[in-house]
Amino acid sequence: QLQAYGGGLVQAGGSLRLSCAASGRTFSSYGMGWFRQAPGKEREFVAAISWTGGSTNYADSVKGRSTVSKDNAKNTVYLQMNSLKPEDTAVYYCAAARFADHYRRSYDSWGQGTQLTVSS
Repeated sequence: QLQAYGGGLVQAGGSLRLSCAASGRTFSSYGMGWFRQAPGKEREFVAAISWTGGSTNYADSVKGRSTVSKDNAKNTVYLQMNSLKPEDTAVYYCAAARFADHYRRSYDSWGQGTQLTVSS
């Protein structure tokens, strides 16, 4: 079971850290991904991290201003987002996969999303 939290209302240029708490599985054996879905749009890949935490991958739209990290001791994955833009406004979802890449079909467990709204 995954639960994303930490969303909110932020001004453009600000920062926010999203968190995703996992339970019910061996968290340390799974890679984790973040996706987002804006109103009227498809759910899109944001970032992913391998099960060891040693490999990360980012969408071009957030690369350079976002950092994904994983704390296996706390069964939690984080997404730090900086220099936020109005186009970052979306519901953010975390998901788990044996191999975390940018394909939605790779993920077999999804959490409920958390809303991030960036005001201009």
